[in-house]
Amino acid sequence: MLPLLQQHMGITHANSITTEPSPSPRPPLLRLLPQPRRRRHAHAKHIALSTNCKCASAASASVEEDDVAGGLGYRHPPKQIQEILDVPPNPSYLISPRRDRIMFLQRTAMPPLSELTKPEIVLSGIRIDPGSNMRSRMSFYTGIIVHDLMDSGTLGPAKEVHGYADGAKINFVTWSPDGQHMAFTVRYEDKVDNSVNLSLWVANAESGEARPLCISEDIRLNAIFELFVWVNDSTVLVCTIPSSRGCPPKKPLVPFGPRIRSNEHKNVVQMRATKEMLKDLHEEELFDYYATSQLILLSLDGTVKPIAPPAIYTALDPSPDEKYLMLTSVHRPYSSTVSYKRFPKKVELWTVDGTFIREVCDLPLAEDIPITSGSVRKGKRLISWRPDMPSTLYWVEAQDGGDANVEVSPRDIALVYEHWYRTRRTRTWVISPDCKDVSPRVLFERSSEDAYSNPGSPMMCRTPAGTFVIAKIKTNYEGTYILLKGKGATPKGSIPFLDLLNINTGVKERIWESSKEKYYESVLALMSYNPKCEIQLNHLKLLVSKESRMEPTQYYIKAWPDKTQVQITNYSHPYPQLALLQKEVIRYQRVDGVKLTATLYLPPGYDPSKDEPLPCLIWSYPGEFKSREAAGQVRRSPNKFARIRSNFPLLWLARGFAILADPTIPIIGERNQEANDRYIEQLVASAEAAVNEIVRRGVAHPDKIAVGGHSYGAFMTANLLAHAPHLFCCGIARSGAYNRTLTPFGFQKEVRTLWEATDTYIKMSPFMSANKIKKPILLIHGEDDSKVTTAMQSSQFYDALKGNGVPCRLVILPFERHHYVARESVMHVIWETDRWLEMYCVSNSRNIQVMESTVDTTWSPACEALALYFTKIYSLSKLVHLAFAQIFHQEVKK
Repeated sequence: MLPLLQQHMGITHANSITTEPSPSPRPPLLRLLPQPRRRRHAHAKHIALSTNCKCASAASASVEEDDVAGGLGYRHPPKQIQEILDVPPNPSYLISPRRDRIMFLQRTAMPPLSELTKPEIVLSGIRIDPGSNMRSRMSFYTGIIVHDLMDSGTLGPAKEVHGYADGAKINFVTWSPDGQHMAFTVRYEDKVDNSVNLSLWVANAESGEARPLCISEDIRLNAIFELFVWVNDSTVLVCTIPSSRGCPPKKPLVPFGPRIRSNEHKNVVQMRATKEMLKDLHEEELFDYYATSQLILLSLDGTVKPIAPPAIYTALDPSPDEKYLMLTSVHRPYSSTVSYKRFPKKVELWTVDGTFIREVCDLPLAEDIPITSGSVRKGKRLISWRPDMPSTLYWVEAQDGGDANVEVSPRDIALVYEHWYRTRRTRTWVISPDCKDVSPRVLFERSSEDAYSNPGSPMMCRTPAGTFVIAKIKTNYEGTYILLKGKGATPKGSIPFLDLLNINTGVKERIWESSKEKYYESVLALMSYNPKCEIQLNHLKLLVSKESRMEPTQYYIKAWPDKTQVQITNYSHPYPQLALLQKEVIRYQRVDGVKLTATLYLPPGYDPSKDEPLPCLIWSYPGEFKSREAAGQVRRSPNKFARIRSNFPLLWLARGFAILADPTIPIIGERNQEANDRYIEQLVASAEAAVNEIVRRGVAHPDKIAVGGHSYGAFMTANLLAHAPHLFCCGIARSGAYNRTLTPFGFQKEVRTLWEATDTYIKMSPFMSANKIKKPILLIHGEDDSKVTTAMQSSQFYDALKGNGVPCRLVILPFERHHYVARESVMHVIWETDRWLEMYCVSNSRNIQVMESTVDTTWSPACEALALYFTKIYSLSKLVHLAFAQIFHQEVKK
């Protein structure tokens, strides 16, 4: 009866271009209704209403929701989606240094909002929990399970680490170098006075028994930067709060003076937008107070020994032979322009018994690093111990003073890898650090964008000292061999591999690759152990993950060359209601010939050859490339399991949507061209190609395609609604930046400033095209977003949209940052998104057809509600009329 009802009522889809009534013996009572407007002298816009029962009731219900949604607090999505969101995640894992044990770390899905509401102090890019003296909002583990790894590859009995009270929050879990112990922190919270007890614990790997490593109440941990590191099998170096610290400095009631920022010396300081730098002398004092640590050596028997003077230590690094300590700290003068990472930095060498040896470097404040990609700090950087030597340091030092705009020759000073962003060229060098007579030579040279030619990365082996070195593979052949593991991108999808490489000749032999038909397998770690890191090829053991479209990831111990494997996990399907979802990696072409890729998901049981096209959600994130060939490469696998995260659009498979996930949106700038100069043109062309493909396949209704994205994907969404309104019925934009003039020193991979590319910045900004947007757009933003995409961006964009009469909604999430983590926030975001899609995509009852008029047809909300009421009454009356007509027709036939 519904098609007959639509025919008699002359219903058109809200996205239809025509405004002429369809042929019908009876013209509809209500067809064109003026949209309510809050502004005067505007062109009136009329709504093409779908007045079937479902759409009319949805429109009526939406009026009620609009009146109250802002005052009912946090909402929950439909049951089908909430059941998926509440599935607990699988545990994380850590393999012991000698590859004879594995621990699984249990965790929760989403923390409650109360975890985010605790007081925090923001200082120089760091958010501090003053109660625990650690980073705020840290995720945590809830339990630790240890298994022995048997020679057969199977797991021994589970041993649960015990000794701490229920409800403890566990962080910083690490193995001791010999794998006999695990150290970790335990955090308890007193709900009465809101105090936090953060303590360091150690557990025996054999028994699972855990105990506090230090019971003295005078020793309190400082976890602002690196908290602790194992020095040897029985001693850890720990950052603690100085015993003389006292109370935090109070902010003076009367300021000392005005805040002054000066550049009278004409220094060139270019920084991308940030809002969390030190603002005044009081914040500098707070930074000193919370970040300053006293180092102590803490033994497993409880012995405590202070070492080195108090300082703001940011990194602790013992030498491989356990004799020396490399301590990195920052110090004054601080900056109100850059974060602590660019403060003056000192690197010192100490012996483990507390004797100062020498200063390696003391770098000055680095405010003047150019924004050009590839620019770095002047002086020594990346200072590290050589992992294959007892106590030898190495570092990198730029020959161009750190400015990538300065041309020097040669640029090949990298020890292993060299990359030049402008040309996207990368080289892999073979060097002999101990042989000055042996010249470095190039092993691989390729484009970093060329996924098909990626040779992979070397497999690493852990030494007894806890360092990692490239594993040397012993074979029956002459030469030096290593193993390279890679993702194996191919035109047919990713096929991970493991190659045996002769480092002398560059000849490779593929000894393993993933299944091409059903499964996606990937090498995760080398399980063979040898103290000298010399691994026999014919006794190779690997940790491998394995998954398929319908089977979740499981872990295996795989042996080579006999190719046997033992499964060590058996995780069930996290959302069995979607176990039969359909997934396909599709290929199509842009109008300019660039080949594009996307992953198409369809609900279980849907048959495009029999069923009607579905509402569709497209979710993407643009990328930049230097060549058309690289942009067109396939970088995904059709055999990977469809993991549904809390912020991922696959949730709407449970609501009957088709999902086009991550369609490639390449912005290409070949040779000397700047990619963003043609951003809008290429963005629209990519979106048109994606929409045309899913419509051609018959899986998406052309009038019911929504677009969405997060961060730069939100920026993309707003631009598509402004410049390609014919493609989409609505948009969802989360945590986006919409006005590029507020990020004048570059964004994403754009290295030109606003003053160097003014037209590009303005043309790319959807804020400047707010008057062109006609389709409904939902804006969501975390109130405490600390990235360049601050909540102000969404707020100002909403005001611009509202000022132009655009259907829009702004949701600001209290206490959330760039990504949303609290359960209440995530649930509400999904509810908002589902509501938006139901109103403007599924029902399509409020999408508007623009009809220019010189008459001010502003309606009050009461008039609109009345019109919707009569529309609903008319719909019901038509159903009754048709029902009686059918009965009368049957009686006549009798």
